[in-house]
Amino acid sequence: MGWIENLGGWELILIILIGLFIFGPDRLPKAIGDGVKMLRQLRTMARNATGDLSRELGTDIELEDLHPKTFLRKHLLSEEDERALRKPLESAFNSIKDDLRQVSDTAKEITSAVNEPAAAPASVKDSSRAAAAAPAPAPSANAAASPPPAGPASRPAVDFDAT
Repeated sequence: MGWIENLGGWELILIILIGLFIFGPDRLPKAIGDGVKMLRQLRTMARNATGDLSRELGTDIELEDLHPKTFLRKHLLSEEDERALRKPLESAFNSIKDDLRQVSDTAKEITSAVNEPAAAPASVKDSSRAAAAAPAPAPSANAAASPPPAGPASRPAVDFDAT
């Protein structure tokens, strides 16, 4: 019953509310009792099955051993066979892990280089500050006499009253 330990308070409340919605307040206690009875029967059947298998095979089998991977690993493969099967997989895994580590390091270097502002000389920084603080130059007399540039912003408004 390890899955019950993973339930939080809100999940338990949600399950109770769903049970109340499905079965109603009158039939919910009977449904819970039937569910608990069924779980006890399943657990008893599993214990009986593992006991029968233990007697048949002549080894001690736990309920967890009935998983096919665990069963093969524990009862059919020797430790040398298991190591021989794992060796190529472990070397491939380590190779992939090293490659991913290199890619991750390279990506970190690139992002840190992109995110760092370029170091500018002090004279450039001072001149840019001075330019930002200086007032904008006054328009010249020639600029006032020249026509405005052509474009959508400089077009005159349409006179809808004209016929």
